[in-house]
Amino acid sequence: MFLKVEDIIKIMEKYAPPKLKEDYDNVGLMVGDRNSEVGKILVTLDVTLDVINEAKEKGCNFILSHHPILFKRPKTITTDTLLGKKIIEIIKNDINVYSSHTNLDSVKNGINDMAAKILGYNDFKVLDCSKVLGYNGGSHGIGRIIKLEEPITLKELCIKVKNNFNTPFVRFCGEENKEIKTISIINGSGEDYLALSKIKGADCIITGDTTYHYVSDIKEEDVALIDAGHFVTEWLPMVSFANEFKNILESQGYKNEIIISEKNSDPYKVM
Repeated sequence: MFLKVEDIIKIMEKYAPPKLKEDYDNVGLMVGDRNSEVGKILVTLDVTLDVINEAKEKGCNFILSHHPILFKRPKTITTDTLLGKKIIEIIKNDINVYSSHTNLDSVKNGINDMAAKILGYNDFKVLDCSKVLGYNGGSHGIGRIIKLEEPITLKELCIKVKNNFNTPFVRFCGEENKEIKTISIINGSGEDYLALSKIKGADCIITGDTTYHYVSDIKEEDVALIDAGHFVTEWLPMVSFANEFKNILESQGYKNEIIISEKNSDPYKVM
């Protein structure tokens, strides 16, 4: 049985309905032909030039990404810009690109849920529940709140985040011996949800992309914070989703090879 781009669109939109995306977001088929037959599928967080070249080298004509390559509407598509170079290279090589972003974060069994599970927590609630009709029952939305059965110190939680997300370091604020009973997790960039996390009773917030003044304020309010980085908090959950996606394809009779990108990496380096 041959898998087409249209088939993947239907599978993805059933799993993570586009209506669950945030208003600012852009999701769905970014570049491609709905009627094109799909061979190998490359899963990535970002659609970089390295990832596009990887797709070419590995014979993948479909890229499934978390971050949309077309986030804002471009004024031109030329090789004068990085985005133009990417899109032209994608089209020249008959590659299809589909992105599932904040809708995949929000949905039940999506990236937020998988981030919590990677830390070993299976009992959690949604931080900011979806207001979309039919999806507002408390199972979908941005962020997750975890009430721990046994308290953990902030130092212990930092170590847990480092180990479970396989990262060499995290930034944090708060006293190392602070007792943590309630955790808020927002994968990727969660700065906009710091205040809500405090309102929901979080003793510690785990996220990425935080900036000085926000962290300074939350520290003054006696809420600990662990910034593990945008890439770190999303990549392993995306890999977990790739395995789920493979299972869905196989359950429908498709045997397409799913390849996890080896070229997608955190743009930050540490010394």
